[in-house]
Amino acid sequence: MEKKIHHGKNIARFRQMLGMKQDLLASIMGDDWTQIKISRLEAKEEIEEGILDEVSKAMKIPVEAIKNFDEESALSIVTNTFTSQDTSTLNANPYCTFNPLDKVVELFERLLASEKEKVELLKQIIEKNKK
Repeated sequence: MEKKIHHGKNIARFRQMLGMKQDLLASIMGDDWTQIKISRLEAKEEIEEGILDEVSKAMKIPVEAIKNFDEESALSIVTNTFTSQDTSTLNANPYCTFNPLDKVVELFERLLASEKEKVELLKQIIEKNKK
């Protein structure tokens, strides 16, 4: 039996991974969209192709990601590729091979860039609404 992919749940997952609220996604998608409309969209199992295209462009992710992502399959792949042989290498070197502070700085810079992008988007929306 073929498992059905839930498009709406996938949109919600990706939106959350991107740190977006429903109202921000709605504003990016245009005047026809509201937070409530996004909420209803995320509840739908199957979404029309045109709307999937709009959402994927707004979130800057491939439409195929929304159409094909299956959490169970992803977990299965990770689980099945991690064998007991892999655990021996985990204990071989107990020291970090990277500077954890560099990773924190890298994460901070990505978060900062994301926040700057959101601020610019909100400025554009405010300017648009003033006209």
